Amino acid sequence: MKKTLIPLLVFVVLVIFLAIGLTRDPHEIPSPLIGKPAPTFTAPVLDGNGLQFSNQDMLGKVWLLNTWASWCVACRQEHPLLVALSKARLLPIIGLDYKDKDADGLQWLSRYGNPYDVSVTDKDGRIGIDFGVYGVPESFLIDKAGIIRYKQIGPFTEEAIQGKLLPLVRELQK
Repeated sequence: MKKTLIPLLVFVVLVIFLAIGLTRDPHEIPSPLIGKPAPTFTAPVLDGNGLQFSNQDMLGKVWLLNTWASWCVACRQEHPLLVALSKARLLPIIGLDYKDKDADGLQWLSRYGNPYDVSVTDKDGRIGIDFGVYGVPESFLIDKAGIIRYKQIGPFTEEAIQGKLLPLVRELQK
């Protein structure tokens, strides 16, 4: 009798875990990097003719790191919002062209507009791995001390920008 209860108990536990998992928002995946220093990187500027950019250049500023790629369909969804955000000049936006060809990235920015103060290349994805990128687009709000304060998984929406990002930016800029 006890041997037949074990599979039943295992099944019930699995159903409970599945039910809990289905009630969670997939965009609310916790990042272990929130509240910790952003990984240090130096990368070539997209079509910067050999120029390099380091996140250390941004110390003392609140800024947004946005991972994107020319092959990313969801990046097209969020791109007009990033263009509008960049026109508002509320914070610097740094682009991380993730696992992309430079020519494709440059053509994409030319076609859809360039919201980035600087865009760097991450051809092999090492920077993205260090930041724990699951897929593009993802964005990281980084404070004046270089600490990650917010992570947006997936494309930004107007609600996420107005309800989460901008209030946090205003607070961090004080």
